Amino acid sequence: MTPAFIEAVLDGRLSEAEALLGVVLPGDWPDEHDAGHMRRWYQDMTEAGRLAQWRARAITRLADERMIGHAGFHGPPDDAGMIEIGYTVFPEFRGRGYATEAARRLLDFAKELGARTIRASVSPENVPSLAIVRTLGLVKTGEQMDEVDGLEFVFERPL
Repeated sequence: MTPAFIEAVLDGRLSEAEALLGVVLPGDWPDEHDAGHMRRWYQDMTEAGRLAQWRARAITRLADERMIGHAGFHGPPDDAGMIEIGYTVFPEFRGRGYATEAARRLLDFAKELGARTIRASVSPENVPSLAIVRTLGLVKTGEQMDEVDGLEFVFERPL
């Protein structure tokens, strides 16, 4: 997602956003949660004066070019080479393996960014995401309190 795409989405210019990214957007997107994320992504990109490659990417179903979610990293790799993944698949597309595939792609991309360790933080109630991180070989290393989401389990593994 580019700054121009994010700006168009946040301004409600969805046809322009679709043309910029070459995707079909859901009519009810973004919700307030995703809009908040997008504002942070936009700030990251504009403050850096460039596309933040570690930020959000659209998850697109190739058959019809529909955007079905988004995935990316919480930030660039830290000094120790750790990078945290995040992904969302819109409700009507869940349960079809899209999030698992997106997370696998993030692992590959993390290597390109120079990361050495992958991390994911997952709510104990998010059974599908718990299954995804375990499928990818991440191991629970601790717990943390997120100011928005509450208790999260922290999973990591070397790349």
